[in-house]
Amino acid sequence: HVVESGGGSVQSGGSLRLSCAAAGSTLNSDAVGWFRQAPGQQREGIAMINRDNDKTVYSDSVKGRFTISRDNGAGTVSLQMNNLRSEDTAVYYCGVEPGLVHTIAPLDRRTYDYWGSGTQVTVSS
Repeated sequence: HVVESGGGSVQSGGSLRLSCAAAGSTLNSDAVGWFRQAPGQQREGIAMINRDNDKTVYSDSVKGRFTISRDNGAGTVSLQMNNLRSEDTAVYYCGVEPGLVHTIAPLDRRTYDYWGSGTQVTVSS
């Protein structure tokens, strides 16, 4: 059971930190991708970290502003979002793929088998 948390409402230029966790377990052996979906739009992959914590991938839309990272002690994966813009408004989801080290499609939703129900991020200008 995958759970996202940390969403909320902020003004443009502000920051939020999202967290992805596995209820009753950890994400320490899993690849995790962060995705977002705005109303009327397709789900967009924005960040990914592999199982071994030695590879991260970002979409051009968030590169330089968002950072994905692991907390192995807590067994979670976070997404630090800085300099938020109104176009970042969406429901944010984490996808989990157990044991994944390498993939040719790190930001493709079909890479991930397990999903949370999402957390809303609203950025006002």
